[in-house]
Amino acid sequence: MCVNYITVSRQICFDFFRTPLEVNDEWRDEIYQDYAAPFIVHDNSGNRQGLVGSYGFVPKRRMPPGQRLTTMNARAETVGELRTYKKAWATSQLCLIPALAVFEPNWEQPQHVRWSIGMGDKSPFAVAGIWRSWDEDDGSQSHSFTQLTVNADEHPLMRRFHKAGDEKRSVVVIRPDDYDEWLGCKNPELARTFLQLYPADLMHSEPAPKVSTPKAKSTSETTLTASEIKPPKASPLQEELF
Repeated sequence: MCVNYITVSRQICFDFFRTPLEVNDEWRDEIYQDYAAPFIVHDNSGNRQGLVGSYGFVPKRRMPPGQRLTTMNARAETVGELRTYKKAWATSQLCLIPALAVFEPNWEQPQHVRWSIGMGDKSPFAVAGIWRSWDEDDGSQSHSFTQLTVNADEHPLMRRFHKAGDEKRSVVVIRPDDYDEWLGCKNPELARTFLQLYPADLMHSEPAPKVSTPKAKSTSETTLTASEIKPPKASPLQEELF
């Protein structure tokens, strides 16, 4: 599963994904749990609309006292059954999460190394996700989203990541020709047909160890850079308790 990725700039959202972002929010290049990032939905007219939301379906500030959930990923096999996600899945709140790379740990050596995974031609790509809105005390709404994952035990590339013996998982890359069909799909069972592994021969991966820097960079107008942000302390995996 992916809990860290490189997002895209406002300009790439418009030029590559043909999606305007009408909000003034800014976001970091490298996204971790609870960081703001852009995602793409269909508006009521079936046009692409860019929103900015929190990475992780249940933001930390929305969790019950003492509860820690990790909701950056939702398993495709159970997304329609688990309390956390089933309403959004049943009502087809589908989204695309634009990215330049996702990160996974490679354990093919004694000490794991973070690897960057993306497209073979280094182009931006979109990951399948679901999203929801939250009512705020001031009458406004905020948003959050999660990435959908599938089993990757047999995938030539994605099976290389995570510890030996652990199930291999992968995010779902949606092909550009399918963007609007995915976003507009109103049948949850039909939506499952989009949740396929992307061909390994069209992907690229390489070591991308984390580089510590004194200060994280914050901008919405940059593209893929070296990793600059220290990740938050990992919380126990209690994906489906909220």
